[in-house]
Amino acid sequence: MKYHEFRNGALSVVATVVVAASPMAAPAAPQVLMPTGQAGVVLIIDSADDTVVGEIAGVENTHGLAAARSGSMALAGSLNPIESGSVPDKPAGISEADHNAHHGGSGGGAGQILSKASSAGVAYQIDTAQRRILKQITVPGFIHHALVTPDGRYGVSTHPTSGGVSVIDMTAGALIKHIATGPVPNYAVANADGSRIWVSNSGNDTISEIDTAHWIVRRNVMVGGAPEHMVLSPDGGSLYIVETGDGTVVELDTAGGEVVNRYQVGRGPHGIDLSDDGTRLYVSVKDDDKLVVIDLDTGDSRAMDLAPAPYHLTVVDGTGKLYVSSREAPRVWVVDQQELRVLGEIPIRGVGHQMVVLDEQ
Repeated sequence: MKYHEFRNGALSVVATVVVAASPMAAPAAPQVLMPTGQAGVVLIIDSADDTVVGEIAGVENTHGLAAARSGSMALAGSLNPIESGSVPDKPAGISEADHNAHHGGSGGGAGQILSKASSAGVAYQIDTAQRRILKQITVPGFIHHALVTPDGRYGVSTHPTSGGVSVIDMTAGALIKHIATGPVPNYAVANADGSRIWVSNSGNDTISEIDTAHWIVRRNVMVGGAPEHMVLSPDGGSLYIVETGDGTVVELDTAGGEVVNRYQVGRGPHGIDLSDDGTRLYVSVKDDDKLVVIDLDTGDSRAMDLAPAPYHLTVVDGTGKLYVSSREAPRVWVVDQQELRVLGEIPIRGVGHQMVVLDEQ
């Protein structure tokens, strides 16, 4: 109750300042990018009015997508495997010569990495401002999820079949590393300065901590329960991990490497994110058709019905909204973070997967 009283008071003060400083342009609402799997496009959603305002074509069965919040380069990945050593299909509008010259997975260190892979996959380097694919980069295995470091310098993709993650230099558009983490790596998150990356390995119930100064695994931590999606607290001290095997979310103390809290959420948890202030945790529970919010100060939780099959989700920073896709229907729900109620729906093509929030460009 004290939090709500403080929040309401703070809002009234802000309103007074805005009136005194008027006229003053309000900050633009962020854009949300969303890959749509077999539909073959990345959608661009304006969070001001929750409408699809554009799309980026040419991506095949894309599930993973990431970008730095203020960056202009995104990394997307295809779930479709390709034959190892082959070159991805040429994007529309690019000459054959340019395609071969800019194909990021051939020669040098990348060639050595790929020569050891039993299969390959495709990563897409995307210019989000121009809404087009810049390069297709061959990587060792199909891609599940993606990450771009906060400075926009590196892209990381998880490869369930290769037991590790790929590292792409986003400046050069080239594959530079493959790091073994564990069987069936699923999700990756980075701390604020990009010095550490955590990867969930659902095949052996571990979390790998990667030191990006040396691109090595510093340690592996057992958590249990087939870990998948994750989110890191704003201060980097707590990693919240969805355990799909036992229907829980666990809190890992990143300094000590110990599980300090467990929250039961239901059958088939999937997406996870934190509120703007870091005090509430949102979890989509697709097999129970519900969205759960956990108060991290008290440990209390409450749920709302959301059907069918709530799937990926993201907090749309600064808007008070939460976007939740459906695994079984071509829609995205717009949910009020505080009141936990549906504000509206966004019709889409395909299925909404890993979403990324960007400052308006």
